[in-house]
Amino acid sequence: MKLFGPLYDRCLAWAAHRHAPRYLAALSFAESVVFPVPPDVMLAPMALSTPQRWYRLAAICTLASVIGGLMGYALGHFALDAIWPWMVELGWDGAFDKVQAWFAEYGFWIVFVAAFTPIPYKVFTIASGATGIGLIPFLLGSAIGRGARFFLVAGLVAWGGARLEQALRRYIELLGWMVAVLVIVAVAWLELRG
Repeated sequence: MKLFGPLYDRCLAWAAHRHAPRYLAALSFAESVVFPVPPDVMLAPMALSTPQRWYRLAAICTLASVIGGLMGYALGHFALDAIWPWMVELGWDGAFDKVQAWFAEYGFWIVFVAAFTPIPYKVFTIASGATGIGLIPFLLGSAIGRGARFFLVAGLVAWGGARLEQALRRYIELLGWMVAVLVIVAVAWLELRG
């Protein structure tokens, strides 16, 4: 079943659109608050199609994501009671409780790790505001983590260029299914561990 090849081709087509940087900013902002799709799926093909602009694209992605993180922080700080039923409906309540415990123990570092890794950053932005982690540590952890991630992704893709694009096209189905399996295994491991 070919699933990832057509998605990859579609992302490349969207990346070439004249409004693609705006779409990237919107996706980065939304992913930090509510949207489940990480901006990397748009950032990578955009950096591939315009490698001379990779740093600008990574900066757009980082800035919009941190601003979205601030929105999540504000929701957690000012409106947790109002959004709690929605979080329960989405199944985020258990993850949120675990995150609160981690914040009490790790603070800045948990924000940095959530910002850098593909785990759901949005849960951490809301939990940061709800648990009262300081705004400055939250902003620093978010900016450093998100910046490191997006500049790394865009830089590597731009550096790999046509060679990387050919390898991706050849192995996209295998890579896509491997990542899907790894995510499922990671989530199962976290659930069993918690």
